[in-house]
Amino acid sequence: MTIGSIVAIYALFFVASAFLLLPFGVATDEEAGTPKVAGQADSAPHRFDLKWHLFKAALAAAVLFAIYYANWSYGWVTPDDLDFYR
Repeated sequence: MTIGSIVAIYALFFVASAFLLLPFGVATDEEAGTPKVAGQADSAPHRFDLKWHLFKAALAAAVLFAIYYANWSYGWVTPDDLDFYR
């Protein structure tokens, strides 16, 4: 696997992880006990920490990529294993 492939696949895992982790660990103003701003959505987060969110996404992407790379190296699951219509 070339370095370009490694970077591209990690980037895909990173973006997917960042998107999937968005709803976790976020509190609304009501849950935080602070007043809402006029016109604010009920589901709007109280405070969003972008650095912490990107760190969690990078960590999740690294774990997922490590599993992917180990599977690619050792061939645990191959395309033939996923052919359910043989």
